[in-house]
Parts: sequence; C-alpha cells; structure tokens
Amino acid sequence: MRFDSLPGNDRAKEQLNALDASGHMPHALILEGPQDSGKEEFARKIAQWAVCTSQEQRPCGGCPACRKFLSGGHPDVFTAQGGSGSRSFHVDAVRAIRSDAYILPNEAERKVYLLLGADTMTEQAQNALLKVLEEPPQRVLFVLTCVSASSLLPTVRSRAQIISLGHAEEKQEESPFSQLAEEIACAVSATREYELLSLTGQLVKDKGHMRETLKQLQLILRDACVKASGGNAMRCESEAARKLAQRFTRDRLISMLEVARKAATMVEQNANQNLLATWLCAGLRSC
Repeated sequence: MRFDSLPGNDRAKEQLNALDASGHMPHALILEGPQDSGKEEFARKIAQWAVCTSQEQRPCGGCPACRKFLSGGHPDVFTAQGGSGSRSFHVDAVRAIRSDAYILPNEAERKVYLLLGADTMTEQAQNALLKVLEEPPQRVLFVLTCVSASSLLPTVRSRAQIISLGHAEEKQEESPFSQLAEEIACAVSATREYELLSLTGQLVKDKGHMRETLKQLQLILRDACVKASGGNAMRCESEAARKLAQRFTRDRLISMLEVARKAATMVEQNANQNLLATWLCAGLRSC
C-alpha cells in the first residue's frame, strides 16, 4: 500500500504491506491508537486501496475508482460512526450495515465499511456486528477504529486483525515546496493570470523542485475535492484547499487535479520545463 501522505507508524505500515503482499487481507481490521495516531486517515487509505483498480502499486490516486473515492462518491465505500458519547454508536446503524453487506459491490472488487469510533458501540451493536464477522460475506472488508481494542468485546477482537498505531510523527517544518504549492493553489482563483504565471515560472529551477511542488499541489487539490464534496480533508488542514473548495465545484477541482497529475507525469518524461510550467498555468486556469 502507498502511505505517501501518512506520517509515522512505520511498523503498522509494514504489517499492512505484508498483508497486501500475501494476498490474504482479512475481512476485518481493527486500528487502535490515540487521538493523534492518524487511525482514521489509515482507515481511509485502506478503503482507497481496496477499491483502487490499478494493476501496480495501490492506491494509485489516478484511476476512476480512486478519483471517485477522493471526491467522496465511491458507491462501495460506506462510513458509519457514533457521536461523542461513550455508547452513541447504536445497533440500528450496525443492523443496516449487516443487511447491506450481503449485497454484491456496485463497481469494486469488494465493499468497504469504515466503522469509526467503534469503541462507542453499545454492547448490543457489537453483538449485531459479531454475527456478520462470524460468517462474513465474500468481497467485504470491515475497518474499525478505536482508541483501544480492549474496549471491544473479546469475541469481536478475535475475529479481526488488530493493527496498533502510535502517536504520529510531529509535523515537519513546512518545506519550500509545500509553501510554493500553497501559493500556486491560491493563485488559481486570482483575478489576474499574471500571479499564477509568475508562481508556476518558479518551477523551472530544476526537475526535483518541480516534482516535489507538484506532489504537494496534488495533495492540496485532492483535499479541496474532498471538502467540496462535504468530506473532511485527508491531511492537515490547508487554507488553500479551503479556498478552492469554496470557490470551485468538485468537478472543476477534479479537472485541476488531473492537470497537476499529468504535469507530474510529463516531468518524469523529461518535458521542457519552461513549456511545462506555461502549460500547467494555462491548464489550471482553463478548468
């Protein structure tokens, strides 16, 4: 699995990669860890991996399935969670999931159910979930998140693979690539084209500079797509992503993301950097 945007927790990543490589991903995973462990981000990354259609490393971020997932519209990924109370995840939500799980996926190889904050499930809800975990339907993956797996019933724990997450690494000081990507993203909505043209012109310094900045720009545009669809950002909150989501529709943002991805591909194909910077500016403005 690709964990490019998720900091820390190398051991958990190794466990997940080993399960992926073995071809024997269990039907249920429990991700346990403190509030700042990034467990919900890991859960979403696993869901994206499960529906990705790439034949290479997954999730690729570029296939139609990934684009649907990132925009919050994949029909085979479902999210459920309780409220802030200790027993706010009720049995009715689990029963609805249990009934739906036996219906074949719409598009993907499997359906994915993200049960966030599973430690807020009532005992009745956990027992309802246990029925589907004991005899799971084919082509279904359950991913539960909680602070500690010990808060779940032993019978639930015994029917899932537990992945323990620690505190995510502290956020690194913002790199110049990230800063420039933020400025480019903000300039997309500027009235005058000169600002965007001037910023994209800075990408011609060297190939590595352009590659890393485009990587950051794709993350910002991806988060803007998610936010425009009513979801939560996949990484740390970005002011540029927020502004883009307020200004543009999801479809326009997806088009911008495609432009950034194509530009990144062209970098690796040794395209002329001056021409590529100009093309990127024009492409982002025309979306």
